[in-house]
Amino acid sequence: MHIGSHVSIAGGLLGAAQEAYSYNANTFMVYTGAPQNTVRKPLDDLKIDEGKEFMKEHGIEDIVVHAPYIINLASYKENTYTLAKEFLAKEIERSSAFGSKYIVLHPGAYTDKTAEYGIERIAEGLNTVINAGIPDITICLETMAGKGSEIGRSFEELKAIIDLVDKKEYIGICFDTCHTHDSGYDIINNFDGVISDFNRIIGLDRLKVFHINGSLNTCGAKKDRHANIGADETNPKGKDCIGFEAINYIVHHEKTHGHPFILETPWISKTENLYKQEIARLRGEII
Repeated sequence: MHIGSHVSIAGGLLGAAQEAYSYNANTFMVYTGAPQNTVRKPLDDLKIDEGKEFMKEHGIEDIVVHAPYIINLASYKENTYTLAKEFLAKEIERSSAFGSKYIVLHPGAYTDKTAEYGIERIAEGLNTVINAGIPDITICLETMAGKGSEIGRSFEELKAIIDLVDKKEYIGICFDTCHTHDSGYDIINNFDGVISDFNRIIGLDRLKVFHINGSLNTCGAKKDRHANIGADETNPKGKDCIGFEAINYIVHHEKTHGHPFILETPWISKTENLYKQEIARLRGEII
């Protein structure tokens, strides 16, 4: 099982790998800089070679990069749209330099337009970026919770984007458990049915990455508020509407085998998280 969490890039790729190792993780996810802006350190300052060497020595692999939130390929505003395309292209290059095979992307929000407009806009932007030439990397569209006007709240919407992309071999899916639950899929009682629907609509060959999160809300709430896994003594926040049993079933399911599982569960304070405990519990090391 490749399981890890979001880690900081503040210490470069080496610092990220060392943080992941401190959680006994064997994979991890990073942003290449702050997710809310375009400020980026030069690659030469990010200790990439040292990070790769550390990962090789400690069995860490199949790492994931997350594209910043400010990328909105569904926008009708030309300056926002141009920024989204140009910055995505740069982030793809940085992801490749990190040695990642995946960059996870929130598809976008259509704001004042329609979902159909947003879907076409996203596909157009992806075509522009991919057709200009990119490294061998998969852009993983993330399943979204459905809040506001964001796109990706259903498998059908994600499929509609993929259908309009010219070079579909560059497109995959990141399956977020909190988002999928919040958008209305019953991953608690019927994950078999959900993953079967995913295969029928999109295809399991496009399933590349999992974000593993509990949810503070009931199925279909469209809220997108992550929770620590399991509403019991291991969860200081005391609430998870998905629960450990459902999450554990998902990460050990035969159809999810071989994909990186990335925790994005909340920190319980500014200095403490539960990543190490959650990883151990999902591995079966803590009962």
